[in-house]
Formats: sequence, C-alpha cells, structure tokens
Amino acid sequence: METKSSKRKFREWFSAEELHEESKKWFSELKFAKDEQKFLNNMVKDYTLDIIDSDMFKTVQPIVESLNKSEKDLVDLFKKVQLHENQLQIMVDEVNQEKMEAAYLDTHNDLAMEVQDYFENYRDSKSKIFDIVSNVIKRKKQKRLLN
Repeated sequence: METKSSKRKFREWFSAEELHEESKKWFSELKFAKDEQKFLNNMVKDYTLDIIDSDMFKTVQPIVESLNKSEKDLVDLFKKVQLHENQLQIMVDEVNQEKMEAAYLDTHNDLAMEVQDYFENYRDSKSKIFDIVSNVIKRKKQKRLLN
C-alpha cells in the first residue's frame, strides 16, 4: 500500500510578485469565507428550532461543530498568511540568502496546501449545512401547505 506524501517533491521558484499575488488571493478568499461563515451561523440560528423539530439535530450538530472549527482555523490561517506576506521582504531585498529564500518558498508551498485543505473541508461542511437547511425549509413549507 502506497502512502500519499503531503510534501511536494519539487519546489517551484516563483517571483516575488507571483508570491505576493497568490497571498493576496488567499486573503481575498479567506475574507470571503469569514463573511460567508457569518451568514451560515445566522442561517443556522434562524432555523435552529425548525431543525430541532425535524429531528435532524443529531445530524446537524457535528456539521455545526465542523463549521465552528473552520471558523477558528480561519483565524489561525489568516494570521499565518499575514505573517507570510510580511516576510516576503526576504525575496525582494536583493540580498542573496539562499537558505532563507528556500525556507520561505517551502513555507509558501506548505501554506498553499494548508489553504487548499482548509477550503476543501470548509466547502464540504458548507454544502452539508445548505442541504440540511434546504430540507428543513422544504419540510416547513410542506407543513404549511398541509395545514
């Protein structure tokens, strides 16, 4: 059985501008996820009673916990991206520091994988919560039509 390595086997050498652009992209995506999480939290709060009434509480609870964990992870990841962006100076200071530049690129690659993993988990939780809430809304409408 083969194990999947989480480290990249090669290191791409990006220009400082490319590294900066990718970090800006991460910031933008993380800011959007932060706003989106506020929306998701409000949506869950708004439909909590309906979720409890529909006997889906046990199904929803782990997903809500996952979203809460994602929210905490987002703060940590945001700080890591900010620190990484602040350290970009190493790449543009015109001082030849191969070890530090290589370490920066390794950190960049690790951070890229961490951001990617975060969004995969976050999107999974988000789609599950949307499915559950949409089912709750459908049931609520059906009850109104029957009454």
